[in-house]
Amino acid sequence: MSIVFRPQIKDISAYEPGKPVEDVMREYNLKRVVKLASNENPLGISEKVKKAISDNIDGLALYPDGNATLLKESISEKLNIPEGNILPSSGSDEMIDLISKAYINPGDEVIMADITFPRYIQTAKIMSGAPVIVPLKDLKFDLDAMLDKITDKTKIIWICNPNNPTGTMNTEDEFMNFLNKVPKDILVISDEAYREYVTRSDYPFNTHKILSDYPNLLVMRTFSKAYGLAGLRVGYTLGDSDILSYINRVRGPFNVNSLAQAAAIAALSDDGFLKESYDVNLEGKDYLYSEFDGMGFDYPKTETNHIFVDIKTNGGEVFEELQKRGVIIRPMPGNFIRVSIGTMEENKMFVEKFKEVLNLS
Repeated sequence: MSIVFRPQIKDISAYEPGKPVEDVMREYNLKRVVKLASNENPLGISEKVKKAISDNIDGLALYPDGNATLLKESISEKLNIPEGNILPSSGSDEMIDLISKAYINPGDEVIMADITFPRYIQTAKIMSGAPVIVPLKDLKFDLDAMLDKITDKTKIIWICNPNNPTGTMNTEDEFMNFLNKVPKDILVISDEAYREYVTRSDYPFNTHKILSDYPNLLVMRTFSKAYGLAGLRVGYTLGDSDILSYINRVRGPFNVNSLAQAAAIAALSDDGFLKESYDVNLEGKDYLYSEFDGMGFDYPKTETNHIFVDIKTNGGEVFEELQKRGVIIRPMPGNFIRVSIGTMEENKMFVEKFKEVLNLS
């Protein structure tokens, strides 16, 4: 007799991260590989973060502060909101799991877009929830269509803003109009992993200021992107203290490690590094726009650190050929690829190899 797994996970595929640089180097015997697949910060981490990690390295024999007290205090001071409205996590991935564990019952409906971050649908299925998929409209979240899908079984609505992988965003007016129409017994989760890269002034930058008016709103933010701490896994969620208290009950006791907490605190204080990351991303984005325009490829304007491109040919095949030439991108369904924005040197290397693969050089 074999040990039987839960039937809810039968059709769930393991998450596939961007291919590691080391694997590609070994596979193709390359001395240098540029990774533009996982939306990481090409600048790495700031000097303040490096010092914080160094200063805290001797404490690794001790368990971390399970409450992440100092990190909560730093976020509270930065955003001017009570510490009770803040819950750190081991990246946004963990928080998505925790929210689902705390709030999805079998049969609960969970509304999400058809092209968005895959952990939303995976965790819903794991908890025996019923995903309700709403197609994007012009590669943006169709908030009106999502409202139309609400039933008495709806429990959660996931909004990734700006969206991964398309890079598109919903405006403040669009989001607030949507939020005002959602029944108060439905959780709305705004995943703002890429907010630090947004250039448009009509983005809802201040969702943390409206939590008292919308107790059914959770706002997820991360240190993995613009702050460059992807390898340490640290993020935080803002929301009603009662809502967060139930999520906290299913959280692991030491989920945010000591170095992650110290690094996040230092990162919050380094506005200069954040501005540099924004500027490098903007310069790279404009360069890649120009190159894609010259090649005749379509893409939505992005408010993130990646670009979703229709290359008019199989994205998987281009992904494989680029790897052989030392560039890792992310293949998407059909003829799309997602390219993370790197340094100008990395962007130019991508363009050179990309044109070579497509015989455009």
